Amino acid sequence: MTEDIRTKKLINAPEDIISQAIEGMLSAHPDMLTVEGATRRAVVAMDGPRDGKVGIVIGGGSGHEPAFAGYVGRGLADAAAVGNVFASPSPEQIMDAARAADGGAGVMFLYGNYTGDVMNFDMAAEECESIGIPARSVQVTDDVASAPKGREGERRGIAGDFFVFKIAGAAAEQGRDLAACLAAARHANDNCRSMGVALTACSMPQTGKPNFEIGHDEMEIGMGVHGEPGMRRGKLETADAVTDELMATILADMPLGQGDEVAVLVNGLGATGPLELYILHRRVAQILAERGVSIHHSWVGEYCTSLEMAGASVTLLKLDDDLKSLLDTPCRTPALTVAGALPPKGTHTRRDHAGAAAAAQVDRGTLATDGAVTPEVFRAMMLNVADAIRANRDWLSELDGVIGDGDHGITMDIGWSAVRPALADAQDATISQMSEGMAKAFLDAVGASSGPLYASAFRSAGAAVSDRLNLDAGAMVAWVAGICEGILSRGGAAQGDKTMIDAWVPAVAAAKEALQSGGDLAACLDAACSGAREGRDYTATIESRRGRSAKLGARSVGHVDPGAASAVVILEAIRASLPR
Repeated sequence: MTEDIRTKKLINAPEDIISQAIEGMLSAHPDMLTVEGATRRAVVAMDGPRDGKVGIVIGGGSGHEPAFAGYVGRGLADAAAVGNVFASPSPEQIMDAARAADGGAGVMFLYGNYTGDVMNFDMAAEECESIGIPARSVQVTDDVASAPKGREGERRGIAGDFFVFKIAGAAAEQGRDLAACLAAARHANDNCRSMGVALTACSMPQTGKPNFEIGHDEMEIGMGVHGEPGMRRGKLETADAVTDELMATILADMPLGQGDEVAVLVNGLGATGPLELYILHRRVAQILAERGVSIHHSWVGEYCTSLEMAGASVTLLKLDDDLKSLLDTPCRTPALTVAGALPPKGTHTRRDHAGAAAAAQVDRGTLATDGAVTPEVFRAMMLNVADAIRANRDWLSELDGVIGDGDHGITMDIGWSAVRPALADAQDATISQMSEGMAKAFLDAVGASSGPLYASAFRSAGAAVSDRLNLDAGAMVAWVAGICEGILSRGGAAQGDKTMIDAWVPAVAAAKEALQSGGDLAACLDAACSGAREGRDYTATIESRRGRSAKLGARSVGHVDPGAASAVVILEAIRASLPR
């Protein structure tokens, strides 16, 4: 990455961008939107939720505006959970939205098919069921560039969110039950295809640096909305040539012919204006007319962006009578209005939902006290990790920008920054209790994939040493092993998938081997660091098989996995803070 390239944004402080953007939305649309819940990340329709209606909850990371909160309003989404930039909302943020949208008929979650979103919304759905709210989920999978035909379930959700959200919201507005709303949303997703092109990189507000490098005369065909590399990179071509390639790929995947009818979305990615987008739509209309396909309605503009990225995407929704009726159902939101009479709102009874369980009490007198790592030492270790992550934040994000969306260092820093006050509030806690507090703090602050993974990791690690007050070499190894086990149980990745697991698994194996050889605490941590470094470096030699970078195939070879790199940072910071 060229060091002297910096981008410019009209923001105040990077850490305030989400709260201030939400505040701005509410002040701009006070008749449509409010915010509910302790997290202040659930944007709710003023006249949306009501008794007997299925609650429609959408969500995802910020940076895609007007998606997602822009589609909250009567006849569309009842609430949106707003995550950090390019990062999924956390389960608690999603739960705030679900509780606000609950009308007694269940809730439906809709979001793009990304690992972090799937994990966080799945955790929220599990919590909904535990408190008596039936919950169903639909992952949007419209991006034809991200997986071949026959593997549609692996595809990313991009601008097709627009159509799937609209159909689901209309089905709920018409009074359909949860099963029928789910069927309508799935039907829309099955008939929706998108593909995009990027001309420039975007930049994270926290770094002010382009997420990836692209030449001034180049384009990336099939680029994802987080800056993930696409199918190919080539020289910039004419608008018609680019549109021809996008449409050819879409139509090869979803053939259309004489008499078919579609809705069209030509979407700008943040820095491409209507002048260019209308030129693209001109060619889309010509191609469809040549096939005898009619356009029921078109939308041209910015509906799902990627910060300030220049580029565009084309989305087609193949219509039948039911989808056309749902598409035409009136709605009123900040980003989309479909004209027509909206019936009176009706009542919305706020429901009591079961609270969180009380924290378990621990008899410290029963805990093992041998070992150099006391709760105070452990707290210092974790604070040192937070410092190390902050120091390496930009480097980790740069690694992620090459094969992912460029936010890994940022999200890790947000999570570990949240750990700091959690540790300060746990002055009399055991190591197990501190680990549980870290899990909740990380999950509530981050979302994304790192949130559920490290929350599960800390929880599992704490459980592994719940019988101890202090940690000796064996208990420290057990804590590290618990980290790995928690990540494996939540994420489902395996060694060789090019993920953080490729660092944690060899770290645990090396630490256990050192312990069995009679190594002390320092020797075991040294071994863990060495194993993690070897695993991190190994990831540069293999193709990615999990997460966003899995779409790259051979293009991911030669690049270190950022999750594996952050695992090394964590372990080395723990080792560096070990008392002499």
